[in-house]
Amino acid sequence: MKSIIDLRSDTITMPTPAMREAIYMAEVGDDVYHEDSSANKLERMGAEICGKEAALFVPTGSMGNLISLYINCGRANEVLCAKNAHIIHHEIGAVSAIAGVLPIGLDTPDGILSADDFAPHIKAKGVYDMAATTLLEVENTIGGAIYPIENLKEIKHLAEQRDIKVHMDGARIFNASVASGISVAEYAKYADTITFCLSKGLGSPMGSLLCGDKQFINQARTLRKMLGSGTRQIGFMAAAGIYALEHNVDRLKEDHSRAKKIVSTLKETSYATIHGKTETNIVFFTVDNIPSDTIVSMLKEDGILANTEGDYVRLATNLNLSDNDIDELCTRLKNFSPIK
Repeated sequence: MKSIIDLRSDTITMPTPAMREAIYMAEVGDDVYHEDSSANKLERMGAEICGKEAALFVPTGSMGNLISLYINCGRANEVLCAKNAHIIHHEIGAVSAIAGVLPIGLDTPDGILSADDFAPHIKAKGVYDMAATTLLEVENTIGGAIYPIENLKEIKHLAEQRDIKVHMDGARIFNASVASGISVAEYAKYADTITFCLSKGLGSPMGSLLCGDKQFINQARTLRKMLGSGTRQIGFMAAAGIYALEHNVDRLKEDHSRAKKIVSTLKETSYATIHGKTETNIVFFTVDNIPSDTIVSMLKEDGILANTEGDYVRLATNLNLSDNDIDELCTRLKNFSPIK
């Protein structure tokens, strides 16, 4: 029986023995009283990395995004974002159902927006029968694609001119930073608030950080409690996040290199068409005249776990995989025959 090679997502990673040791040894306290020293340390680290005044440890990136939408956008207002943004498609409508915000999705290649894309859609405040635009949202990376820094500079400049905020869903911001050589703080400079995930490529079991100025984070802490996340000895999971930030950032280069090797292999086959530039750890491909979910099912029969995203088959390299796994994967992809 063939071994299973799991490329469904970089969220499926397991904590390493060293991370488990860090969890076991964590100093903890009651975080509702702000007395968990590990959580406090992680928040200080996150704020420093992003160049922001403060940070808040939240259970998920979805909650981090939701809090920013709730505070920065406000009920009955609009957020402009890419039409394939995570806040629209993968957060179960919380943007509207909980934050009370109207998301307006803009169509653009690869989800990368410019100031010129945003500008015509911004609605002024104070118009009687229209929701005002109070937030611009960008996602870095989006579908594995890195946001050009010049776009972010121009978007932030536009937002300042129009007196609106910018939120960055930076779930995989470390992938963008490692691949581009641009620091996380430089990216974060062009957003008022930013989230990043510890539980994707960085390999932590759970958690994200939400970063911004002190006033925003004070509000965010209250809202986190309202949303049901008044955690107690969360330092066990904060310790995993600390370990991830200290040990698992540079190794993202391995994920990126392995993704490029997969692309090279797929290009040599007769069946696969690659989509996008594969700048980080995510590979998209299609097979002519065969639906993506059918290809995923066929790959599973060959011991390869993949995912779908729209019309595409998606493969995501991750911490669980070794060079030997990728070599075996490439061999199977070369021999894969979707057309019977």
